[in-house]
Amino acid sequence: MVDREELVRRAADLVPVLRDRAAATEESRRMPPETVEDFHRTGILRAPQPTRFGGFDLDYPVVLDIAAELGRGCGSAAWCYGIWASHNWVVGMFPEEAQREYWAESADVLCATAFNPAGARVTKTAGGYILGGQWDFSSGCDDSDWNLLGGIGPKGLLWFLVPQRDYTIKDTWFVSGLRGSGSNDIVMDDVFVPEYRAVLVSDLREGQSHGRQVHGTPNYCISSTSMLSYTLAAPVLGMAQGAVEAFESQVTTRVAAYGGENLSDSALVHTRLAEAEAEVLSARLIMTNDGEEVFAKAKRGEMPTLLDRARYRRNQAYVSRLSVRVINRLFEASGGHAVFDSNPIQRFHRDAHAASHHFGIAWDSIAEDYGRLRLGLEPKNPTRI
Repeated sequence: MVDREELVRRAADLVPVLRDRAAATEESRRMPPETVEDFHRTGILRAPQPTRFGGFDLDYPVVLDIAAELGRGCGSAAWCYGIWASHNWVVGMFPEEAQREYWAESADVLCATAFNPAGARVTKTAGGYILGGQWDFSSGCDDSDWNLLGGIGPKGLLWFLVPQRDYTIKDTWFVSGLRGSGSNDIVMDDVFVPEYRAVLVSDLREGQSHGRQVHGTPNYCISSTSMLSYTLAAPVLGMAQGAVEAFESQVTTRVAAYGGENLSDSALVHTRLAEAEAEVLSARLIMTNDGEEVFAKAKRGEMPTLLDRARYRRNQAYVSRLSVRVINRLFEASGGHAVFDSNPIQRFHRDAHAASHHFGIAWDSIAEDYGRLRLGLEPKNPTRI
């Protein structure tokens, strides 16, 4: 049985090869088969997966540490890793029959996501639902055997677990950042989805998933919103760390275009690097602290308050916000050479901005809800807390 430190070390060992593949990953607009195989071979995808189905069931924050490591090498790879690993956790929250079906053929099954319910058609019927529509932003879908699709049912937002045979992938992913994530659209004609492959998102937010009874471990006794969007923020944090490392490496070998000053002697470089590294450290400490707090509560049998959950959501968005700030600062200080395709800093810049647009870590609405709760008001978006 591997532990958290070993899996993080394996992820760190992948960083050089992910860095070397980053340009080809962008060009192909999906994960290279070699990268998918590396994720399986190292076991990092099984970190939060239930032991009953071949996983390690390690406390979920290990996924965040792994994603942050991978992000140092390739933002798209870190993003897809986080999506796939988090879904092998989320599937453990479904009824046991759905879990058995999902892992029936392999412990290495992959699941993508398209949670936006705006284009979904949901009709309740005997024994389940008729589901159809079109969903966007399904990261990693080309390599996935299943997809989690969002839709509004009679009692609220549902997540449906759907096998690949029931939908088609529409190639729409022509974008500025996270090009290698293959976040295409999912198209589905009206298909029957059995009741056991649907869960109410409100139950997951309250820590009342089926996984609580099926597995009973801390991973299945927490509010899903306390950790899930950290899966989006952690790769951005990794990109910020990667940008710091790339910037530091470049300035030690470059001379300023005007004046001939070695950039490593520049006060501008010194102050920007110092502040960037401090922000990366701050973001990591926020993420680590929240993970420790959430799981300490779970192990004591406590549930976070609504204000706690809003604070975790605020912090998820703020970790992304800090990380983007780091990359912006270093990109601005990197001069004209930063815009070349061969420079990893421009890729970190594009990927981080693309990632930060995800509604799960969009700052303004999340910060507003936290501020409202702090002042005794009702949140405007209670379904996101």
